[in-house]
Amino acid sequence: MHNGRVSTASAAAAEPPSARLTRPRLLVRLFRAATSSALATGISQATLIGLLWAGAAPALASALAFVAGAVPNFLLARRWAWGRTGTPAVKRELVPYFCVIGAAGVASVGLTTLAGHLTEPLDLSGFVRIVVLDAVFLGSYGLVFIAKFALLDRFVFRGAGRTREPRFRA
Repeated sequence: MHNGRVSTASAAAAEPPSARLTRPRLLVRLFRAATSSALATGISQATLIGLLWAGAAPALASALAFVAGAVPNFLLARRWAWGRTGTPAVKRELVPYFCVIGAAGVASVGLTTLAGHLTEPLDLSGFVRIVVLDAVFLGSYGLVFIAKFALLDRFVFRGAGRTREPRFRA
């Protein structure tokens, strides 16, 4: 019903974008980053197990699994955990993100590869070896999560709100 007043929906739509795009508080960012990281870890885990089951070497399987999770993690965490929209700035967001995530990936790949070398002489069955390598891969993600979150929060996604506007609007 229209009676000359602005409806609640219209008032919310008239709110300036900066008021709607505030940066979530630290604990909210931590929870959201952990959730997006868990989703990315699930994608990585499925990739790792599938590749190991197919007979791939631990180094190759863990590297491809890392990449399979890193891309969706960036997209989800950037938007949901840190409230960033628009086109990401290459020097300010993409390069530092991939440096931080790359260091975490090197740790995961390195530990998984080391575990592969250490379990080789044990002549474990295929399934048991996959479980051991997967546990090491997953454990390495847990070990570096807090450091990774702190670096992303303080250096990569510092500051609130948008980055550059999208080039094309619908």
